Amino acid sequence: MDLNALEDFQLVAVHGGFGRASRASGRSKATLSRRIADIEEALGVRLIERGGRSLELTEAGQLLMARTEGPMREVAEAMAAARDGLSTPRGRLRIAAPLLFSQVALGQLAAAFQAIHPEVQIEVVAEDRLANLVDEHFDVAIRINPRQDSDLVGRCFARDRLVLAAAPSMQMPKGRGDKPLQVPAVVMPTYRDGEVWSVDEGRLTIEPQPVLRLSSLLTVRDAAAAGAGVAMLPLSLIGGLLAKGELASLGAAAGEVELWVLHTSRRLQSPKVRAFVEFICSQYPNGSFTIPIR
Repeated sequence: MDLNALEDFQLVAVHGGFGRASRASGRSKATLSRRIADIEEALGVRLIERGGRSLELTEAGQLLMARTEGPMREVAEAMAAARDGLSTPRGRLRIAAPLLFSQVALGQLAAAFQAIHPEVQIEVVAEDRLANLVDEHFDVAIRINPRQDSDLVGRCFARDRLVLAAAPSMQMPKGRGDKPLQVPAVVMPTYRDGEVWSVDEGRLTIEPQPVLRLSSLLTVRDAAAAGAGVAMLPLSLIGGLLAKGELASLGAAAGEVELWVLHTSRRLQSPKVRAFVEFICSQYPNGSFTIPIR
């Protein structure tokens, strides 16, 4: 299939008509119409419903558009990269990132990256879910303790620790043998009743008694500092409050929290993806995640 014809099909689909596509591209409506007709003849299906003042894609046209939009953009980027000697990051960089990381760090990181690479336009989608990079046209994703995925590769750029914390004024109950302590707690909606929290290699084990379920770690932190209950929180998020005595540490959980920057496992990375991976890793040279001070 002629890639130019496929490009013209996408041009017409995006602009919603031959006239608008012609004005945007400088190609004649006759040329655009002929190339789309050639694709339809080659595939044996109709892609566009012609008639009336508006243009509509058929079901086959919608499927072709959805499946080819990302690959065609990559082809265009590859051509631009080849022209520039694989050296100039440019174009839209679409990033999927967890909500907390986006709130506390990604704004400053994105601004600093864009200042270095002004031809890159960054778009961040901040959600606590695992986005599909291919289907949703993401270039990179920031993930915490990611599962192994054969379709994604990347690097761990920083590490954090989980700390059990509470307001200094909170009175902890006395232990009774080997049973976990039942303690009022501020938890996330993902907390499952009956779960226990263990810190300092099992020296302290508690069975949280949820008094608040909050969807943001920032609000969990603030509620714990206000005395609502204990909370399991990233050290990076509460380091300042620990230093000021507004929160007290009851111990650290086992293991580290790893932050990874991931991208699809294509053999050749685009310049913008390669530049972003190198940049974000350079921001944490000692491997510890810290929140920028405002």
